[in-house]
Amino acid sequence: MLKKETLVFIKDVAENNNREWFAEHKPKYEEAKADVLELVAAIIPELSKIDPLISADLDPKKCLMRIYRDVRFSKNKDPYKNNFGMWFSSKSKGGNEPGYYLHIQPGKSFIAGGYWMPEPPHVKLIRQEIDYNIGDFKEIIENEEFKKNFKLGTASALKNAPKGYDPADPNIEYLKLKSFEATMPLDDQEFFKPTLVNKLISSFKTVHPLVAFLRNAIDA
Repeated sequence: MLKKETLVFIKDVAENNNREWFAEHKPKYEEAKADVLELVAAIIPELSKIDPLISADLDPKKCLMRIYRDVRFSKNKDPYKNNFGMWFSSKSKGGNEPGYYLHIQPGKSFIAGGYWMPEPPHVKLIRQEIDYNIGDFKEIIENEEFKKNFKLGTASALKNAPKGYDPADPNIEYLKLKSFEATMPLDDQEFFKPTLVNKLISSFKTVHPLVAFLRNAIDA
């Protein structure tokens, strides 16, 4: 579980997002970061039991995303993120492959699994996999446990059928997708319970078949 001070720190960053404040409160950041890394270290070996492609020896620091924002091409010039993000995957730290994500942000925390905004070549491969194996895909997203907890993102879907696909295809809404992630909201109070890791692992287990399906699509 996390310390309540960790979520308080994130809230404070959102309210004081400037370098002067952050420098003054750097020790608080280091404490919060250490607390989150402890959680990551507890998640990794348990997640590896569900997904054998996740190494039990994965360095927690490789899973924790930087709190510093890249503002070069953004209208929002706040220097810091108002969340802690953790990404678990078999190869990369940046998230450019299927994997699992934990987002800690007071009032807006969530768990996710899948592949967020893949590059066009991977979108094409995943779309083909869904088209060829729609039965397997629907079995995953229509699973009772999956539907009860997770929601497949559709905000970035194409407005029209992608090139080469029939607009009348009964599964066209899935073929329009450009991002393939499922999310589940997480109440702040869950972070303070001793059952937190079990809750997270249970959720990752539910979304694992989607991650495996997407991996198979791009690695086949």
